Amino acid sequence: MPHTVDRRDFLRLTGAGAVALGLGEALAACGSGKSGKSATGPATLTWWDYWDQPNFQQGVNAVIADVQAHVPGVTIRRTVFPFANLTDALTRAAITGTLPDLAIVDNVAMNTLGGNGLLADLTERVQAWGQAGDYYAGPWKGCQVGGRTLGIPNNSNCLALYYNTELLQAAGVEPPRTWDQLAAAAQRLTSGNRHGLALSAVNTEEGVFQFLPFLWQTGGDLKTFATDGATALAFLHGFVSKGSLSRECVGWTQQDVNAQFLAGRAAMQVNGPWQVPSLRKSSLKWSVVPLPGDRTSATCLGGENWIVLKTSKHVDTAWQVIERTQRAGSLVPYLEALGDLPARKDLATAGTWASDPALKVFLNQLPIARPRQYGPHYPDISLAVAEAVQAVLTGSATPAAAAGSAAFKITKALGQ
Repeated sequence: MPHTVDRRDFLRLTGAGAVALGLGEALAACGSGKSGKSATGPATLTWWDYWDQPNFQQGVNAVIADVQAHVPGVTIRRTVFPFANLTDALTRAAITGTLPDLAIVDNVAMNTLGGNGLLADLTERVQAWGQAGDYYAGPWKGCQVGGRTLGIPNNSNCLALYYNTELLQAAGVEPPRTWDQLAAAAQRLTSGNRHGLALSAVNTEEGVFQFLPFLWQTGGDLKTFATDGATALAFLHGFVSKGSLSRECVGWTQQDVNAQFLAGRAAMQVNGPWQVPSLRKSSLKWSVVPLPGDRTSATCLGGENWIVLKTSKHVDTAWQVIERTQRAGSLVPYLEALGDLPARKDLATAGTWASDPALKVFLNQLPIARPRQYGPHYPDISLAVAEAVQAVLTGSATPAAAAGSAAFKITKALGQ
């Protein structure tokens, strides 16, 4: 989907935001009980999502019509929020006892919603369903919290490297596949007011979403941030120090990055498949390749998950709704309408993405796309990583110092 900076401000709302609102105890209290009893018979289910874009409505409404036609006795009452408001609304609803029956949320929300016990456990229903193996590993792993299945992937996306084909051809540069090639290509493509590379390093989860692949590509993870984080930070700092990445990237959202690329002020950009429609509307000649790797290849998993709230009195019916949406006849046209990719590998050849060269690059990366599944204190981790990236790229700290400081906070948040 076309994500904006607000999209990943989600974490601030679920983490620091909840604390600021004094909701922590209430969330814990809400999560301490068992799932609500599942009533039988006709039911009106409340459904929350943040698909507020006008061009999304036809696809979502078609899914709801299909559900109401095929799940006996169910009526859907849908409420749509702006992206930045959905989790705040869920948080407040946990206090007032007005949580919906089911919702579509950012997959990174599983850390906090699942960690606070707000979600119904779907494990047994999924086991009886028998389709868990039809999903890509990353999206499916992103629905697992504490060894239990608390959601079902709705759609998936990841990051790749777009490049301006005319600029690379004119410079005699091949699309990079390794860190060394990426650094050399970016430097060679930098000229005048044009930078070789653009990426988002903004001080939110959106910037962290873009940074984590570089950390993982070192072969490390958050547990080794003091060393591998320093390596990834030093690599990005090299672009800024040589002028092949603008220092302004610390304020750029992914939309800003795409604007730089579209305007010809960046020869390459790190971004997701939601930028494909706007790029196709332009006269720019472009293509896309997987993110260059270092010791290993890695990209970050984005997308949304279905969840059922633990307080619902209609968990069984909500599960029937989700199950219905996962049928190819409903899911493929829904994803095509929203411009998203399937989280199900058995649908890899079923939609327009199967014949679209650009979308196939992203689809082919989903098997290695990693979820940000680090537990209920992930907002603290995200903040520590974002601060480290900002400190290094603005020149206020060395990579080693910034990584060391962040590693202390990350280790604490991971509970180690």
